[in-house]
Amino acid sequence: METLHIEGIAAPVSRVGLGTWAIGGSMWGGADDAQSIATIRAAIDSGINLIDTAPAYGFGHSEEVVGKALEGLRDKAVIATKAGLDWPDGKVLRNATAARISTEVEDSLRRLRTDRIDLYQVHWPDPLVPHDETAMELEKLRREGKILAIGVSNYSPTQMESFRRKARLATVQPPYNLFERSIEQDVLPYAKQHGLVVLAYGALCRGLLSGRMHADTAFPIGDLRKSDPKFKQPRFRQYLAAVDALQRLARERHGKPVLALAIRWILDRGPTVALWGARRPDQLAGVDEAFGWKLSDGDLRDIDALLAQHITDPVGPEFMAPPARQA
Repeated sequence: METLHIEGIAAPVSRVGLGTWAIGGSMWGGADDAQSIATIRAAIDSGINLIDTAPAYGFGHSEEVVGKALEGLRDKAVIATKAGLDWPDGKVLRNATAARISTEVEDSLRRLRTDRIDLYQVHWPDPLVPHDETAMELEKLRREGKILAIGVSNYSPTQMESFRRKARLATVQPPYNLFERSIEQDVLPYAKQHGLVVLAYGALCRGLLSGRMHADTAFPIGDLRKSDPKFKQPRFRQYLAAVDALQRLARERHGKPVLALAIRWILDRGPTVALWGARRPDQLAGVDEAFGWKLSDGDLRDIDALLAQHITDPVGPEFMAPPARQA
């Protein structure tokens, strides 16, 4: 397992992290808690110590499952969770006020059954709240020892620059994978310039890059992918054709599956962590194949050419953004 350092966290952090959005059940067609707990423990056993969760994943349920799974294993894990969303009447909205965060951190500590959160991240920027207010509240929590390091998620460089005036920022978490690469224009260069670790969420693009999907793959009612434009025809065929081409390249040149190629590609962008969503232990199979090798410049050029050839109507992850509250 490759590791890196996140400022404020003493333990080396695995460069693959377990994403637990689906474990919350909401928006992914449900989840089996026993399977989820087994998955988290299997991740720890495999060397994945970064467990990324959030209160909004199942309205607290994901954090509760993570807390149960890590009983007796807390010191082997680096827990990353988030704040800054609210869900009045079950509708998720942005709310990064100091008061909201002060409440959220106590709820998260209770659900996670821990006395500290290793990495605490603002889930989405809130246009109704000054960045100073949000940043100062997180810095206060860091000084109190309730959190060890501060991160933001889905922030632009301009927003991070404002945030950093009042808080010691260690990480940024954007969507990033072979198919969703807009951060290469701004967030990734900014992170490299300022020494921020990038936690790339959606590393397998909602399972597209797992190599396990086909044209007639169906998703249950309530599954996020039913509203994801990548999974609607004719785009779905384009993305699957690209995956097939990437699979051939990975096998022929490196003897690896496309899943390992997708993770390696993110790791080679550095300083990066690939967040890998799983809710069954078998979905962690192959994680070790992402380590011990690198993609060449020729590989990278050919990957870009394959994507351009097969995906003529690309689309980003914008559909996932929660709305802001009304002023």
